[in-house]
Amino acid sequence: MTTALITGSTAGIGAAFARRLAAQGHNLVLVARDTKRLGEQATELHDRHGIEAEVLAADLATEEGIAAVEQRLADRTHPVDLLVNNAGFGNKGRYLDVSMADELTMLKVHVEAVLRLTSAAAAPMRARGRGGVINVASVAAFLPRGTYGASKAWVVQFTQGAAKDLAGSGVRLMALCPGFVRTEFHERAGMGTDNIPNWLWLDADKLVTAALADLARGRTVSVPDPRYKALMGVVKLTPRGLLGGVSSRTGRKYGPQ
Repeated sequence: MTTALITGSTAGIGAAFARRLAAQGHNLVLVARDTKRLGEQATELHDRHGIEAEVLAADLATEEGIAAVEQRLADRTHPVDLLVNNAGFGNKGRYLDVSMADELTMLKVHVEAVLRLTSAAAAPMRARGRGGVINVASVAAFLPRGTYGASKAWVVQFTQGAAKDLAGSGVRLMALCPGFVRTEFHERAGMGTDNIPNWLWLDADKLVTAALADLARGRTVSVPDPRYKALMGVVKLTPRGLLGGVSSRTGRKYGPQ
């Protein structure tokens, strides 16, 4: 049986990955901050699917948290075959309205943690000649819209570059770029969602199914829904100057409330 490690596993996209992978028979290493929720999740998945579910309480906004997950990924006696870097959050407010401390915390989780954990996982995977990494980004990566979008753009670029460098090694890397997903993300950030049209919302379980299919196909970037694929196609054809204005207006309409 293979083992998958999922950060931010107790809610949203991370929980959907855990459900799907457990149903497929993969053992899991579940990583999040809340020890109680981790224990409940591990028990439920073990009882329902008969898999082993290890828990690792870690805050990826801290050095200690990142180092703890790095250490687990480097354990060659209990190897991790699939890493899902899902942990992340959003800040409510525009640039300069958000404190520098909160901006740096976001970069710690979205950039530093992703770099370090991907590296910790990919090295032993390359030595074994197999493995996969899914780095959860966002369609915001393709829009000039604040620190969140910039951090997710880094995730996409880093993942594509690393995938090229590891081509032929047996290690697959993919950036997953969803749109709006019904999770705890917006609630935790204090963002209202009543003004977001229903057609923009994605189902986390369907998203994960599409993402795993894209990883199996060897794609390095996954936009797992036809609606968002079409929107991103328009984005690619839109001049950057015009796109900045559109992104700003859209952010005010559909962004944090």
